[in-house]
Amino acid sequence: MRGFRTIIEPFRIKSVEPLRLSTRDEREAQLAAAGLNLFRLRSEDVLIDLLTDSGTGAMSAEQWAALQRGDESYAGSPSYFRFERAVRELFPYRHVIPTHQGRAAEKILFSVAGGAGRVVPSNTLFDTTRANVEASGATGVDLLYAEGRRPSLRHPFKGNLDVGALERLIGEVGRDRVPLVLVTVTNNSGGGQPVSLENLRAVRAVCSRHGIPLFLDACRFAENAWFIREREPGQQSRTVTAIVREMSSLADGMTMSAKKDGLANIGGWLALNDDAWAERCRNLLILTEGFPTYGGLAGRDLDAIAVGLQEVVQHDYLRYRARSVEYLGEALEKRGVPIVVPTGGHAVYLDAAALLPQVPALQYPGQALSIALYREGGLRSCEIGSVMFGLQPDGSERPAAMELVRLAVPRRTYTQSHVDFVIEVVERVAARARDLKGLRIIDGPRPLRHFTARFEEVG
Repeated sequence: MRGFRTIIEPFRIKSVEPLRLSTRDEREAQLAAAGLNLFRLRSEDVLIDLLTDSGTGAMSAEQWAALQRGDESYAGSPSYFRFERAVRELFPYRHVIPTHQGRAAEKILFSVAGGAGRVVPSNTLFDTTRANVEASGATGVDLLYAEGRRPSLRHPFKGNLDVGALERLIGEVGRDRVPLVLVTVTNNSGGGQPVSLENLRAVRAVCSRHGIPLFLDACRFAENAWFIREREPGQQSRTVTAIVREMSSLADGMTMSAKKDGLANIGGWLALNDDAWAERCRNLLILTEGFPTYGGLAGRDLDAIAVGLQEVVQHDYLRYRARSVEYLGEALEKRGVPIVVPTGGHAVYLDAAALLPQVPALQYPGQALSIALYREGGLRSCEIGSVMFGLQPDGSERPAAMELVRLAVPRRTYTQSHVDFVIEVVERVAARARDLKGLRIIDGPRPLRHFTARFEEVG
């Protein structure tokens, strides 16, 4: 509620899941067995799981009720039409193609739009997005606003795409080599930072001038719209729904993981206006995911997403969501822990490079910090740095733009006391951060090595 210091969750808890408290010795053994990779841990061995906000949230009573309406017909299910109607209410594209999650939508899109020699500009491509671009033979190019590469700099829209750099890139490579421009909202790799409407309009103008489609990676569209409403001049009186519709009107299509701002545990979609691309995408969907009216999802999941899309744009929910993440960030700042500021909508990002200056980038300070957080208090986080982004397509390595550790907050899952515990764990680790050692990879595939690589400490 406005005017009160205390953050109140705008929901009541109807079901609980027990957490298992482990000892430090147990956590040491679990880390060793996992090769110092937190993705390889069993979830029951994690106390507070902030690895990702993707599919890890709690569904509402209305979503659980919607599961009972799920119709599992192979073709033409009413669940699909409820899902399609909910998507089009916010994103009025001609074609809505369901997929089992966001990366499947990316795979289909770049199988059609990508290809050898092509270049896909973005504010910042996330891990699976970049992998799907590169798997098609294309090259992804990040054109993040200069302000977005400085963790300690306060700017309301650090997720913005550098419009001047986009113009220069198109001029250098030629319009015919750019199949589309992709803007990620919010910018996950860059600290969960939002993109302004002003920036989207400017990117749209460049794309229109050159005849290039503009797509959104819209996983956290509602959080981005909330920050537009809160931070961008002239937007304060508008509803989040109206802002989302304007965002979508500026683009020609989108990919979506409904595991984020769909408030669901699985699902996604590809939506677009181009009839020829849509036909080719549906053919690939049938080959890899399923019939166009279920796309690899159960009918009950389609119904859960339809309800989630109605709930995620509610102002009371978004106010709580943004404020609870901000609460975590403010507490860490007060304790002298360097983070990306201002906080985004789904996570707090620790600045591992600033906290561990003794660890070189290619000894993975973010991974070292994330391991220390688990060792100290059973907290699972995610490295967003040179483990995730340092490996180049030719097999060489170079440091990532930033060395971050993401504390991603699942939606409607943890209470304020859980967050207070996280603050205590981070504070304890930060107090002895200068003692932490770097790491080397002893076994890791490519691409997406961060999911399964094994590490050992240096020295």
